[in-house]
Amino acid sequence: MTALTLSTAAAPGLRADAIVIGVAKGAKGPVVAPGAEAVDKAYDGRLAGVLETLGASGAEGEVTKLPSPSGFKAPLVVAVGLGAEPEKDSGYDGEALRKAAGAAARTLAGAKKAAFALPVGDAADVGAIGEGVLLGAYSFDAYKGTAPSENAAKAKNGKAPLAEASLLGAKPRDKEHKAAVERATAVAEELNRARDLINTPPNDLDPEAFAAVATAAAKEHGIKVQVLDVKALEKGGYGGILGVGAGSAAGPRLVKLSYTSAKAKKHLALVGKGITYDSGGISLKPAGHNETMKCDMSGAAAVFAAVVAAARLGLEVNVTGWLALAENMPSGSATRPGDVLRMYSGKTVEVLNTDAEGRLVLADALWAASQEKPDAIVDVATLTGAMMLALGSRTFGIMANDDAFRSAVHEAAEEVGEPAWPMPLPEHLRKGMDSPTADIANMGERMGGGLVAGLFLREFVGEGITWAHLDIAGPAFNEGGPFGYTPKGGTGTAVRTLVRLAELTAAGDLG
Repeated sequence: MTALTLSTAAAPGLRADAIVIGVAKGAKGPVVAPGAEAVDKAYDGRLAGVLETLGASGAEGEVTKLPSPSGFKAPLVVAVGLGAEPEKDSGYDGEALRKAAGAAARTLAGAKKAAFALPVGDAADVGAIGEGVLLGAYSFDAYKGTAPSENAAKAKNGKAPLAEASLLGAKPRDKEHKAAVERATAVAEELNRARDLINTPPNDLDPEAFAAVATAAAKEHGIKVQVLDVKALEKGGYGGILGVGAGSAAGPRLVKLSYTSAKAKKHLALVGKGITYDSGGISLKPAGHNETMKCDMSGAAAVFAAVVAAARLGLEVNVTGWLALAENMPSGSATRPGDVLRMYSGKTVEVLNTDAEGRLVLADALWAASQEKPDAIVDVATLTGAMMLALGSRTFGIMANDDAFRSAVHEAAEEVGEPAWPMPLPEHLRKGMDSPTADIANMGERMGGGLVAGLFLREFVGEGITWAHLDIAGPAFNEGGPFGYTPKGGTGTAVRTLVRLAELTAAGDLG
């Protein structure tokens, strides 16, 4: 990954491939943002005019390159848009800094070093810029090149990611600044690990392989790990996970990751949907809907990354992650529409559609998590196309059995820059899942399908336990072009929200 350094050096004398500055969208044209004073001075105070001549407006994500002024050791200036200029005496929004840093880092693929002279008001700004750089420089290249030795050097358009980013205006000896960079590094590295998992082809990432990755990381970071294989799942009565995985030659797994702190007063449980490939099963998906289904384990990847990040940050909270892993395939042994599964909770479920499989594996994991009586449970899943229809491709939905908790999760998501929206759980939709054969069916009314899925999951949360459900079907996998710090492919959505929830729980500010 890109190395982050803090520097108080002046931009003109810094040896680097480029100097990154911010430009905002002002009322009368582009405005040079704080941090770029030395660059502007070298242009005789005319930098804004030069940028405008080159077509820059300061719009979010806009990148403009120009030669450095005389006397600068770096040959290139990269001006990146920050969006609307903030009101007087108010700083730039952290997400604006994060997106700008990410866009610049992505543009500078192939460079050895860049100096980021973006606005720094406090440690939070340092963290936002650092996080944006690390996320924006991400590239998935494990399958590029003809030999393993080539893979490390391959990247976007054949260029390696930006090697080093020096954050100007950040103080190397300031404890808060150093802590902000350390946090940004831990979170970004684990989020990028989640992206790697999401992008890995399903022939190389089945449930067993995913469990092996989680086990190795857990041992590295002092996290207790337990893996239930097919025999253990059968012995335990995990009918939902077994039913979904029944059609695949690759058996399912349930992975439990337990990070504990001696100073913890709260326990947060995280549950992730981990369908390593979703064909739809017997209810086979139509042509054109299978190509990206390697991403159906994004929820489990987010949970895995968040638990490891919590351990690396040493948060004073107990965090347990449950990864419900299965491959949903059609075969002679696959679960059929009309079959009835007995879940880990003891409830029976009539399977009306085998492509509504995520809720089945989550149901078992939610009940398993509930047995430990955590203070709260948050599940994460690429669960329904209905949520994508409702909220689009960049926003995830939040449902909960407690309105205050739902609001708190929403606030945490917005705080870290992950667009989300609170969604209801209308009681009248529950009746649509009544089954004449079993306790409940895995399908209900088609309209409001994302909410129906949430109501199904609620049935498997232990009594009295606060719970929230994040349906990340839209933003988990970016099929379009990269933007800001978001790459094409796996995004790692929800990792930062989960980490923030763990931090808030540790501080006693969440429930």
